[in-house]
Amino acid sequence: MEKIRRASHAGSWYTDNRIRISLKARAYWTKKLGEELDGWLSACGLAKSSDVRGVIAPHAGYSYSGRAAAYAFGNIDPANISRVFLLGPSHHHYTPKCALSKATVYKTPIGDLPIDQEVNEELKATGKFELMDLHVDEAEHSMEMHLPYLAKVFQGYSVKIVPILVGALSSENEAIYGQLLSKYVDDPTNFFSVSSDFCHWGSRFNYTHYEKKHGAIYKSIEVLDKMGMDLIETGDPDAFKQYLLETDNTICGRHPISVFLHMLKNNSTKIKIRFLRYEQSSQCKSMRDSSVSYASAAAKVDA
Repeated sequence: MEKIRRASHAGSWYTDNRIRISLKARAYWTKKLGEELDGWLSACGLAKSSDVRGVIAPHAGYSYSGRAAAYAFGNIDPANISRVFLLGPSHHHYTPKCALSKATVYKTPIGDLPIDQEVNEELKATGKFELMDLHVDEAEHSMEMHLPYLAKVFQGYSVKIVPILVGALSSENEAIYGQLLSKYVDDPTNFFSVSSDFCHWGSRFNYTHYEKKHGAIYKSIEVLDKMGMDLIETGDPDAFKQYLLETDNTICGRHPISVFLHMLKNNSTKIKIRFLRYEQSSQCKSMRDSSVSYASAAAKVDA
C-alpha cells in the first residue's frame, strides 16, 4: 500500500509549484518553482558529468540557499543513475542511530520520488537502522530541501531514492554506517546527496567564534568554514572530526558528511570531493548579527 510523505515545507521554505494569479478576470497557473530551479541551474553554468557520483548541498530555504545548491545539483548527469541515497541530519528528532523512512513515496511539487523498497529492506535487515514515523519524516527539512532539485534534474528519468536520517552519531557509529553503506558507492548507478549547511553564527545559535586577525566577522566565518571544507576535500574523516572538536563549528550536517567520508574511504572506487560554491546568508559585522553559511560540493571519480 502506498504511504506518502507530503511536501510539508512547500509554500514556506520554497515556492509551491502552482501559484494562482489573476489576469483579466481569469485564473492562470504558473510553474514558479520549476522556473526558479531552471534559472539557478542555468546560471551556475556547470557541465553535467557521469563521473560525479555524489554532492554535498545546503538545505536552507531556497531564498537563502537555492542559488548555492545549484552548484551541487547542476553537476548531475541523470542518464545512468537509477538510485539516489539521501543523507540528512536530524534537527528535531533525537536518535543515536540512522533511520529509514516508512513512506513509499516522497512527494514534491514538480514530481514524486518513489523509495527503493528493496534497498530499504536490505538496510533494515542489518539491524542497524531505526524506522522514523511519518510525522518525524515530515517535520524534518534537511532531506526535503534536496527533493525538488532531484525531481527537476531527474525529470524524464526513472529514479528511486533511499532517504537516511542521520542521527547524533558517535565517531564509532559514523565509521560503522560508512562501512555498511560503502558497498553501494562502487555501483555507478547509485548516487549520493548529502545535506548540510555550514557555520550557524550568532548569539541565537550560541556560537560567536571570532578571530579578529581575519578582519570583519564574516571574513573570520569564511576562514573557519573553508578550513573545514579543505579537510573534507582531503577525504579524511578523522581530520574532519578533529577540526570539529577544536573549533566547535556549527555544521549541522557534520554527521552525514562524516558518514559519507567513511563511505568513500572504504569503497574501491577512488572519488574526490571538491567544493564549487560558498555563500553566507548575510555578512556579519557586529556581535548582534547572525548568519548561516552554505557550501556546495561535487564528489567525482578521480581517475
